[in-house]
Amino acid sequence: MKGNIEERACELAAYIIENNATVRTAAKEFGVSKSTVHKDLTDRLRTLDRGLYQKVKRVLEQNKAERHIRGGMATRRKYKGS
Repeated sequence: MKGNIEERACELAAYIIENNATVRTAAKEFGVSKSTVHKDLTDRLRTLDRGLYQKVKRVLEQNKAERHIRGGMATRRKYKGS
């Protein structure tokens, strides 16, 4: 998704908030890299829309706190064979 960077940052933020999505999921959905999503949400969005930035930040912090659980579940599935 090329085009207006500010618009993309806001759309990414809205997607993550609505779907409680991870950076990886948003990147796949919008066809951009994880680095681009992270840069849009942490740097660009902070100056564009402070309120939206705060909402996204909460979701990202929650995802960061839960990632060790998701990783453990993935490892379990891998070795369990399902």
